[in-house]
Amino acid sequence: MDALRSALQPVTHNLPGPIRDIGLSLIGESCYKKLILDIDFENNPECVKLVISKALGIGIVAASSIVKVPQIIKLVNSKSASGVSFLSYLLETSSLLTSLAYNVRNGFPFSTFGETALILGQNVIISVLVLKYSGRAGIAALFVAVLAVGVATLFSEQLLNMQQLSYLQAGAGVLGVASKVPQIVAILQEGGTGQLSAFAVFNYLAGSLSRIFTTLQEVDDKLILYGFVAGFALNLVLALQMVYYWNAPSAKARGKQKVPAGPIPAAASSSATATGASTSSEPRAKSKGPTTRRRG
Repeated sequence: MDALRSALQPVTHNLPGPIRDIGLSLIGESCYKKLILDIDFENNPECVKLVISKALGIGIVAASSIVKVPQIIKLVNSKSASGVSFLSYLLETSSLLTSLAYNVRNGFPFSTFGETALILGQNVIISVLVLKYSGRAGIAALFVAVLAVGVATLFSEQLLNMQQLSYLQAGAGVLGVASKVPQIVAILQEGGTGQLSAFAVFNYLAGSLSRIFTTLQEVDDKLILYGFVAGFALNLVLALQMVYYWNAPSAKARGKQKVPAGPIPAAASSSATATGASTSSEPRAKSKGPTTRRRG
């Protein structure tokens, strides 16, 4: 390790200014000196955990920029909202908006909540698409208008003080957890996952688990921590459903496989009657000729 340290220190001591500034802003001056300048990992486990937490946070934020793009593509291509619960997205969007305002106004590090803003934007698009393909385009416009009012209210210190916002954040944790329940129920009712994106489900599972770690390391707020723990539990249920129904046919495909059990069409019925009539008339026509039946 000493040989490696001696080889690396001339590089770490002469990093370009922008890179050095990024490192200082992410892990702080103390950990930067211990890990980057001194290259001493063995005696600084807390700094190592902080670096891991920052790396996970940045990874989550980066992945969240596309996490729901496959879901958007599936909806647009299929022009169907089958298996996707609008109520689930409505609850989650409300929770994300509240959490975003709470984190921003508390000044928490962006790496601990950055994905909230990115997922929020994608959720709005998905919600509008689900309403559109469900024949409720008018409600989609109302949804966007209400969302805009919510943004103006939650980010305004004049309209909402921090004490009130903390109460809303507690409710947002409950909403975030509750948002998974309608989706779980929708999958059970459909008997399949329909247009739900597996990429989004499994990324949510990994992201919520990582967020538990980053919150423990960087954010001393039990409201946020408990929300991530509960969210992970229900994301796990969704992931298990995705695996269980992986090869299940969609509701549309199952509908095509069923043979209609309704009444026989009139044309077919009259045809069958005519056929029956002609068949029954043949024995009567033959009865006019002689018969070989013995009479008793």
